Amino acid sequence: MPAVQRDRQTARPRPTAVGVLTVDDDPRFLEVARDVVHATPGFETVGEAATGEAAVSLVAAVGPQLVLMDVRMPGIGGIEAARRIADAGAGVHVVLMSADPSLAEAERLPHGTSGVVRKDRLSPAALRALWARLGGGSPGARRRAQGRQPRPAPPRPVTEEPRA
Repeated sequence: MPAVQRDRQTARPRPTAVGVLTVDDDPRFLEVARDVVHATPGFETVGEAATGEAAVSLVAAVGPQLVLMDVRMPGIGGIEAARRIADAGAGVHVVLMSADPSLAEAERLPHGTSGVVRKDRLSPAALRALWARLGGGSPGARRRAQGRQPRPAPPRPVTEEPRA
C-alpha cells in the first residue's frame, strides 16, 4: 500500500508518487527513461545511476519503490546489483531493462528481480501496467504501511555524480 498524503483543500487521502531509480550506463537511455517517468502521472524520478554499484548505494540512500535497471553495465551488472539489493532487504521492486529480446522474454526471473522489460517498450502506459502487475507496491512498502519503519520521501532526485 503506497504512502498517502492529505490533500490540503479536501482533507482526502492522496497517494504519493512512486519513486523510481533508473540505472543505465547509456546517458541517452537515462534521459529517455527520465522523460517516460516524468510523463507518467503518479511516478517521479528519485535518482539515477550509471553502474550497479552506484544503484546498490542509491537504493539505500533514496528509498525508491521501483528500480529500472539495465542488465549489462560495466562493473557489476543489473542481475548482480538486483541480487545485492534483495539480499540487503530493501523491499524494492527491481525490473531489469534489456535491448535483447531473448532476455526480456525469459521465463525465469533472476533472484531479486520483479520483472524484465525491453527498453524499446518503455512508455508511460507500459510503466503504469508494470506497476499494476507488481501489485502497486513492494513488500517493503507493505511492511511500512503496517507500521514498521516509515521511510521519508527524498527531497529531490539524486544522481551518483553531480551534473555540470
